[in-house]
Amino acid sequence: MEEHYRIEAAAKLSVDPAFQIHCRDRVEVATRWLLDELAEHGVRATFFIVGQLARDHPALVRAIHQAGHEVASHGWEHRRIHQMSPETFQHDVRQSKATLEQITGQLVLGYRAPTFSIVKETAWALDILAEAGLLYDSSIYPVWHDRYGVPGAHRFPFRARGMNQEILEIPPATWQVLGANLPVGGGGYFRLMPLVVMERALRQIGRVGNPAVAMLYFHPWEFYREQRRLPLGRFSRFRTYVGISRTRGRLKTLLDRHSFVRAVDVAKQLDTEKASLPEFEVAGQVVGCEAIVDKG
Repeated sequence: MEEHYRIEAAAKLSVDPAFQIHCRDRVEVATRWLLDELAEHGVRATFFIVGQLARDHPALVRAIHQAGHEVASHGWEHRRIHQMSPETFQHDVRQSKATLEQITGQLVLGYRAPTFSIVKETAWALDILAEAGLLYDSSIYPVWHDRYGVPGAHRFPFRARGMNQEILEIPPATWQVLGANLPVGGGGYFRLMPLVVMERALRQIGRVGNPAVAMLYFHPWEFYREQRRLPLGRFSRFRTYVGISRTRGRLKTLLDRHSFVRAVDVAKQLDTEKASLPEFEVAGQVVGCEAIVDKG
């Protein structure tokens, strides 16, 4: 949950203040629509929220919390971890966590790195998350991608080890085809690919083990068709905006067909079974064999 102008595709753009205000206002409109849809389907979700956005919209964050959803951290200003030192990242996490906790009055236990930027080179970030008291992380995408990904990581919940410490990892959903993990968990993949691709991935995850966990993710701006568009290059414009006209209908279909729970509830259950989960050294090699835990 971040303002549209903060997306990675716009990282090198100079965005004027008026456009920033437009995006800030529209994220509330889109989030309110999401809250209504989740309430209609009786679903409680997890909202990974940028700290600065929470600071500017405390009433919205309280509404999310009061509706029974989990409020988790998406960093302070949506900066990729590659752009930060360990000291800067530690401050970023603590500032975001403290702001969200002050607004909701409840501990923040989950974290999602902007642009899935916990990779081999930033494995040290896992130590900082563990030290900050986070229960789980959901930043490691076990795929090949031009901006992120740890291809050798497990597809299902595992103990992610940094340099010295470990934390429970709940990776976004993938679909394994011919031995390769295809990213299908949400975002652009949800908009660009036929919905049947995500459905096949969910069925595959359900077959692999019992229980099985499929982490799906979406951005509020993806559900606001009137969102003003950023001056992106042709390729970035394609993968940012194609499919926005059908996202609301697709989300309604998913909510009709499947049962969902908050990430923190899955994490708490998995925490009691942590010893049975495989360990993966993000900066090095895999330790142990793959295990599968699913939540239907």
